[in-house]
Amino acid sequence: MKKIAILFCTGLFMYSCATVPLTGRNQLSLVSSSEIQPMVDDQYNQVLKEDKVVTSSADGQKVLRVGNRMAKAVESYLISQGFQELADSFEWEFNLLESDQVNAWCMPGGKVAFYTGIMPLTQTETGIAVVMGHEIAHAVASHSAERMSTGMLTNLGVSALSSALGQNPSMTQQILLQSVGIGSQLGTLKFSRQHELEADEMGLIFMAIAGYDPREAPIFWTRMLEKENGAAPPEFLSTHPASQTRISKLNSNMPKALTFYKGK
Repeated sequence: MKKIAILFCTGLFMYSCATVPLTGRNQLSLVSSSEIQPMVDDQYNQVLKEDKVVTSSADGQKVLRVGNRMAKAVESYLISQGFQELADSFEWEFNLLESDQVNAWCMPGGKVAFYTGIMPLTQTETGIAVVMGHEIAHAVASHSAERMSTGMLTNLGVSALSSALGQNPSMTQQILLQSVGIGSQLGTLKFSRQHELEADEMGLIFMAIAGYDPREAPIFWTRMLEKENGAAPPEFLSTHPASQTRISKLNSNMPKALTFYKGK
């Protein structure tokens, strides 16, 4: 019986694989974007009601301007690479929320939020593009859906997957929040760090496609490293890679990103 279960799960995994654009990595895809989008929209709107939205401020308009410019460029690139359906699936929304959190996140479908706490570190619109490219990459790579697929498989089991969205909304909501970085779970940290580095790689290319100098990305993360001043948790206990790791990876990916940058 155990052997049959293992074979079933292996078959399910192979059947439910998708490929991440640009990187070509295979990912688990048991949850489609269309299934979770209504919950995503509700959750995003709830966040906008609970937090103070300052998108109309000068910084908020910068976030909006950079977001729209990058979204347009990324959609055009995806279409040129044969990802028309993916490009058409986004309904981008960009908002700046008042909070001391040094953070930003993106929900499936392109629902992006920046916190005012990260704005001093961005300094310029190119700095905003570093963070924006990373967040847009999470959406393009369907990282949230992949994390939800893994989370549901872990928490609910294979037999419950088909009915989980309808019968266990509190569980799926919790997994959704974890999947976009609103909350964390130690058991999936390594998985999250893989996504973060992949989003860095893709985001570097996305900002270059949109006409922002990708060489600003490691400079931004150097500022982040200086702000941490040794206070960041050990990398193995963090949902995000250490800033120094990110800087090294960004520099190694820079030659490829620069081939997309017309301003070089």
